[in-house]
Amino acid sequence: MIPPQEASARRREIEDKLKKEEETLSFIRDSLEKSDQLTKNMVSILSSFESRLMKLENSIIPVHKQTENLQRLQENVEKTLSCLDHVISYYHVASDTEKVIREGPTGRLEEYLGSMAKIQKAVEYFQDNSPDSPELNKVKLLFERGKESLGSEFRSLMTRHSKVVSPVLILDLISGDDELEVQEEGTLEHLPESVLQDVVRISRWLVEYGRNQDFMNVYYQIRSSQLDRSIKGLKEHFRKSSSSSGVPYSPAIPNKRKDTPTKKPVKRPGTIRKAQNLLKQYSQHGLDGKKGGSNLIPLEGRDDMLDVETDAYIHCVSAFVKLAQSEYQLLMDIIPEHHQKRTFDSLIQDALDGLMLEGENIVSAARKAIIRHDFSTVLTVFPILRHLKQTKPEFDQVLQGTAASTKNKLPGLITSMETIGAKALEDFADNIKNDPDKEYNMPKDGTVHELTSNAILFLQQLLDFQETAGAMLASQVLGDTYNIPLDPRETSSSATSYSSEFSKRLLSTYICKVLGNLQLNLLSKSKVYEDPALSAIFLHNNYNYILKSLEKSELIQLVAVTQKTAERSYREHIEQQIQTYQRSWLKVTDYIAEKNLPVFQPGVKLRDKERQMIKERFKGFNDGLEELCKIQKAWAIPDTEQRDKIRQAQKNIVKETYGAFLHRYGSVPFTKNPEKYIKYRVEQVGDMIDRLFDTSA
Repeated sequence: MIPPQEASARRREIEDKLKKEEETLSFIRDSLEKSDQLTKNMVSILSSFESRLMKLENSIIPVHKQTENLQRLQENVEKTLSCLDHVISYYHVASDTEKVIREGPTGRLEEYLGSMAKIQKAVEYFQDNSPDSPELNKVKLLFERGKESLGSEFRSLMTRHSKVVSPVLILDLISGDDELEVQEEGTLEHLPESVLQDVVRISRWLVEYGRNQDFMNVYYQIRSSQLDRSIKGLKEHFRKSSSSSGVPYSPAIPNKRKDTPTKKPVKRPGTIRKAQNLLKQYSQHGLDGKKGGSNLIPLEGRDDMLDVETDAYIHCVSAFVKLAQSEYQLLMDIIPEHHQKRTFDSLIQDALDGLMLEGENIVSAARKAIIRHDFSTVLTVFPILRHLKQTKPEFDQVLQGTAASTKNKLPGLITSMETIGAKALEDFADNIKNDPDKEYNMPKDGTVHELTSNAILFLQQLLDFQETAGAMLASQVLGDTYNIPLDPRETSSSATSYSSEFSKRLLSTYICKVLGNLQLNLLSKSKVYEDPALSAIFLHNNYNYILKSLEKSELIQLVAVTQKTAERSYREHIEQQIQTYQRSWLKVTDYIAEKNLPVFQPGVKLRDKERQMIKERFKGFNDGLEELCKIQKAWAIPDTEQRDKIRQAQKNIVKETYGAFLHRYGSVPFTKNPEKYIKYRVEQVGDMIDRLFDTSA
């Protein structure tokens, strides 16, 4: 049972809560009523705004459409006016550009090309829109006149600024000196940069807009002339320099500008004087012979101009390669790509034909020289041929893309030179064998025959051109001639390309053939001498000269490739001739030889017959000694070593024999006048023999 006080308190509490809930409910009810009222008001406002917007839209849309139409009309009017202005401008092109076209493009190329662009557009407009308009003829005529002026300007620029390359610059370019450079990129500046840019712009315009290719003919004609003149100028430089200073290849000039590149003198690509210098050295050592007749023109007397012409031609070939490469670089900037090869082919023809013609002239001169037996002139072919072969890869690269006839010119010249070279080698060998025995041409003193010195000199000069000479021999299938079998490993796929070893064997065999022919000819010539001793001295001198010449050069190694015993064989021949010569003294020593002397007892008086025999022995010895010394003093042995050796050997024999004879009979009373028969002491006999082979004694 809840006490009354607690129940009363609880009731009050509940009533208070109820009162608060009612107040809250009343507040919510009021709020809802206000919200409903606000919603109604908002709906009313929105409805009113919507109504007004609809009215505004109905009023604006017609105005917008009218404005849009007006704007379109305005744009059409502006476009029409612009088109009219554009069309009208074409009618003024002729008058606006005529002055510029008339005055030409010189010094104003940019403006001129701009005017030509305007004229071209006018021509296109009238052709498309008014082909019968007189204005079309005007602008066409103006365009053609402008195109001709551009072509003339192209010719003028190329003519005025294309200069012949000086020989100094060409020699610098081909000298191969890596320490200096002619240009930063290794090419010549044929045209100033500003001129080159103008020429390039004109050429591109003529191709693209002018539809004109005549300028390409103009280009190659002008550049071809400059290329040809540059090479001819180099050749003339060699001739003038050789006549004045004797140094045709020197690029040095006085008062050189700082910007003028210079290099060391160009090395001569194949001297044919090396053997002649060797010959001079041999002469200083007593190995050279005096004049002896030969139908071979002496090599020592060859004209220096041959060397100049050879060097000039070799350098002109190198110059052509370098200048042609430079020309192609220039051409690539100016001529359209699909016309470059054809234009370049035409450009180089004159210079290339000049080189080939000169080469054929060299071949022709060599052919005539062979007929005259002037083999020194033929030797000019060797350095030229070697250089052509060395240069051929560069030649082939430069001529890539040219016509087959152009590419085949150099190989044709090489073949001609190989053929004439092989002909010269064979004819030389034959002439060595068949050189006639003319008595009046033989050296009176038995010295080295000119045929021998010429033959050795010719062979020595081949040392500088071993591969070239070997290729010449191989090109004529000389393997069959010399019975040398062809080993497939020694030849490449090319019929004219042989291994160096095979070429060396061919050349060795050829040299041995020449030496064999020379030996046979010398034997034949030696028979011209009536005195066998002089014949022996002649053969000795020639054999000794050959051997010493072989030993002092590389010829002995080359000969040994196919003839291992050549050196020993020559020494045997030399010794054999010395023995033959020594037999000439038997007629002197036989008079006093012990086997032919009378036998008598010491102290026993000599009979008249014995005294007479001793007198005859002394007289025979004296007369023979005097006669031989007189004759042989005029003979010559140029080799000092051999001369001393032969003298000493002969002196020992004669002195020993005479000394023994004099010792035995010098004190014998065989005559009342001993000084009449005992004319010489032993030492005097030795002195007389020491003066043999000495024309100055």
